[in-house]
Amino acid sequence: QVQLVASGGGLVQAGGSLRLSCGASGRTFSNRGMGWFRQAPGKEREFVAAVSWSGSTIRYADSVKGRFTISRDSAKTTVYLQMSSLKPEDTAVYYCAVSVSSYGSTSAMYDLWGQGTQVTVSS
Repeated sequence: QVQLVASGGGLVQAGGSLRLSCGASGRTFSNRGMGWFRQAPGKEREFVAAVSWSGSTIRYADSVKGRFTISRDSAKTTVYLQMSSLKPEDTAVYYCAVSVSSYGSTSAMYDLWGQGTQVTVSS
């Protein structure tokens, strides 16, 4: 069974940066979009960012727009989330996911999920 592995989380001070990575041992997910979601304690999982298979379509949640950047490598094996100007409210477990088609705009469009990586932003 394919497993997505997310990494790069950690503890950072407010205003700092982190870069999350996610992949499945070099596997290419042909014609599939990828995305990042997060879940804070006591809250529901929420959308963070998504990128289409081609990279031509990118979408961000309003709460991270201008601070986070999603990208994927040219081999289409890894998706990244560059997070800058982090705030305490960004604290959550971050999950990467692969969509069922070339682009996914909601969590319902994703069928393969990673295990999550903890991001903690201190004030």
